[in-house]
Amino acid sequence: MHVDSDDDILRIAFDRPAALNAVTKEIAATLADTIEDASPDEYDAIVLTGEGEAFSAGGDLEALAEQPASAREAYTEVEESFGRVVEAMLECPVPIVAKVNGDAIGAGLSIVALADIAYAAADATFSCAFVRIGLVPDTGGTFMLPHIVGLRAAKKLAFTGEFFDAERAADLDLINEAVPPEDLDDRVDETLEQLRKRPTEIIGLMKGAMHENMARHWSEALDHENLLQVQARTSNAHAEGVAAFLEDREPEFDA
Repeated sequence: MHVDSDDDILRIAFDRPAALNAVTKEIAATLADTIEDASPDEYDAIVLTGEGEAFSAGGDLEALAEQPASAREAYTEVEESFGRVVEAMLECPVPIVAKVNGDAIGAGLSIVALADIAYAAADATFSCAFVRIGLVPDTGGTFMLPHIVGLRAAKKLAFTGEFFDAERAADLDLINEAVPPEDLDDRVDETLEQLRKRPTEIIGLMKGAMHENMARHWSEALDHENLLQVQARTSNAHAEGVAAFLEDREPEFDA
């Protein structure tokens, strides 16, 4: 996995193009570590992509062929690798943008679903392919897919493992937009410029509220929302935003 940063953007790329960026448990753990270490004081956004023709073909099947010694060991392996990716991506206060340069299969599709914003090359292919190898969707697939695409659509994608194109992924809201491959970098850069102009601290509060409130009763969700709004109203970002509005200028938020 290749990690780099330019100015206020952290860029992460799966870098096993010969293996279609298949993810081992070691790569998953490193991805979780990297995202966990990302601070909104340092970064305005994280970009997650793949090198070569694929975004990620999912879990490394050669590694999966090595059976764990016990069910407990198997559970621990998943929990400490792919499970940590889910927790890291959902809890990260820095917005994560998936730049889906190519096929996103299995856990690759799940990672796209975990991203906050996602754009895909129009020629990318998607599949919740776990059923094809006798597995249940992981990396948050059974949680995120029903929330994003709806329960009935999620069941069909998971039960059949069907392949579908980027336009269909956009129709399902799995990605924000399917983009001509030659325009993908520019489209992502446009969004990064928008995020740079917004207060990352407040985006982190929004993201946390949306994720935590997904399973709450509306009254509990409203209470949590109110508590976060109090926190936001006492922030420097809010003070700058109001001052900029009253002075008829663009706000200058800190990273």
